[in-house]
Amino acid sequence: MTLKFIDEAQVTVRAGNGGKGAVSFLREKYMPLGGPDGGDGGKGGDVVIEADENVGTLYDVRFKREITAENGASGMGKNCFGRSGKDTLIRVPVGTIVYEEGREDPLGDLVRHGQRVIVARGGRGGQGNARFKTARRQAPKFAQPGEEGEERRVRLSLKLLADVGIVGFPSVGKSTLISVISNARPKIAEYHFTTLVPNLGIVEHDATCTYVVADIPGIIEGAHTGVGLGHRFLRHVERTKFLLHLFEITPARRSPIEDIETLNRELALFSGDLAAKEQIYVLNKSDLYGADEERTRRELRTFLKGRPYFEISGVTRKGLKELMRFVGERVGEYRRIAASGQADGGPSR
Repeated sequence: MTLKFIDEAQVTVRAGNGGKGAVSFLREKYMPLGGPDGGDGGKGGDVVIEADENVGTLYDVRFKREITAENGASGMGKNCFGRSGKDTLIRVPVGTIVYEEGREDPLGDLVRHGQRVIVARGGRGGQGNARFKTARRQAPKFAQPGEEGEERRVRLSLKLLADVGIVGFPSVGKSTLISVISNARPKIAEYHFTTLVPNLGIVEHDATCTYVVADIPGIIEGAHTGVGLGHRFLRHVERTKFLLHLFEITPARRSPIEDIETLNRELALFSGDLAAKEQIYVLNKSDLYGADEERTRRELRTFLKGRPYFEISGVTRKGLKELMRFVGERVGEYRRIAASGQADGGPSR
């Protein structure tokens, strides 16, 4: 069964309550004044969220109303402490951001496999009456109740981790491109919005370098107001190092220059940081263009002068080798900058 791609979820998490401390007195044949021996209660279990690279969606969390951890056990006589409650572990995809409802600052941003955040802490166990014995109070007849565990309403938001994002209008060939450069196998068809969810693919640049590419549904004018599908998924390319901006020449739409300006405007309306990312401009389906499109191609070269620009065909693979060599080298430059701890601004252009 293929799980539906879910990238947002809300759930109530409740940690376990601490166990009660015991009220008990030692009763032994030869120890008539044995004194208090009530043990402490156990700590309540925590609710923990962990990033797992084997999980690709928030499907398992989306349809749960509440997730709880185990309560701590009560203390017993003979100074026996109660058992601590078991933690509850929620596994989510790498790239998940955890928010408390009503707050903008995240509780955790899980970007590494195995990274954890405790979203609800279990209550402390109550102390037994043995803890309250003093020289003046030899037989305390009371103990502490356990503390209640924390309860929160949390929101989970998945932002895929990819090095390169592919953006463009619908049907410009994004899915075809990711299918030929990577191991991704998205649905490809001749109609708008074939891609309904983001696709991730792994690209092998050379023997020592592989990187991840993300393809999101097509963006159209008005996406920032919720038109189409792309706006909802733009956050999945917010973590990328740079973008491949794919476009085509077609009489069905305006000029590709207007398409470029429109899409960049939608990126800026969604996020200034996303709009500021470096873009590699790619004219796709170049095998279909003849003399009638040559004037448009000259205008494109003039408009994009000084910016990375390639002409390719995802179907015939024309120009693809040169593009992917450039993309792989760019990924390597960004990684070297990140490793050296330099300011985040990308390599020099």
